[in-house]
Amino acid sequence: MATRDRVQFVFAGPTTVTDLDSRFRQARQKAGPFPIAAYEFVREGLAYTARGVHGEEPAKLRAADEASLQRVDESRHVSGRQLCLGLRDYAQRQYGRLAKTVLAKWHIRGTEDFGKIVFAMIDAGMMRKTDEDSAEDFRDVFSFDDAFVDLPSKPNLPTSN
Repeated sequence: MATRDRVQFVFAGPTTVTDLDSRFRQARQKAGPFPIAAYEFVREGLAYTARGVHGEEPAKLRAADEASLQRVDESRHVSGRQLCLGLRDYAQRQYGRLAKTVLAKWHIRGTEDFGKIVFAMIDAGMMRKTDEDSAEDFRDVFSFDDAFVDLPSKPNLPTSN
């Protein structure tokens, strides 16, 4: 895997509710029409993906000093592609056949939208990345039409004879 594909997405959360609200507002101004629920989904999906790729985070890895945090971050790294695939799996797990509908309600219609949210969260200090990372890492990772089977608009109910 090329270095460019490696993205270090680690939730770098704010310390207070006021700070969290401020960072969400900042991220929303940068990314566009996505509601807070979309950012929460991406944050939760990042944790889901990191657990899937690296397993549960051992308590001894949780560190207080910045140098140790950087080493922990690097050890929990996921690529942009891994994150997109993890978000796909997380959406399917959370919402089943309604995953595409739920994501569309949040204005998420492609993997590029995941990238917009992620990079807005990075700019707001809610996630971290490496210098090589780019929003391009999220372009066309998979097709939502292929990945998410939506419910039919009209159910195929049996007719009475």
